[in-house]
Amino acid sequence: MLKRSKKMLVESYVGAIGLGYLLAQTVLYFVGIFTAPIAKWLGRREYGRLIEHPSGSVVFSLQDAVPDLVGFFVLLLVWFCLIRWLYFSPTETQVQESDSE
Repeated sequence: MLKRSKKMLVESYVGAIGLGYLLAQTVLYFVGIFTAPIAKWLGRREYGRLIEHPSGSVVFSLQDAVPDLVGFFVLLLVWFCLIRWLYFSPTETQVQESDSE
């Protein structure tokens, strides 16, 4: 069943489109690693101006980047496994053609 689904994904270009979308999401998570801490720091700073007595200090924290960092590595791992499975191992028809020659 996996061989049939692999053949279908490779021959119909659905796999390539899916891998492209997954790679685009990976790039967005990579950008989020750098933009999330800045955005949350700016949000905390603006919120501190709205209330009269801020309860905590407004600090720049790199911990805000951890969810995007984890998401980036998970998506990159899934993308790499899928591209290796789909395109770097020969499909069954390619193996049969090389055996017949």
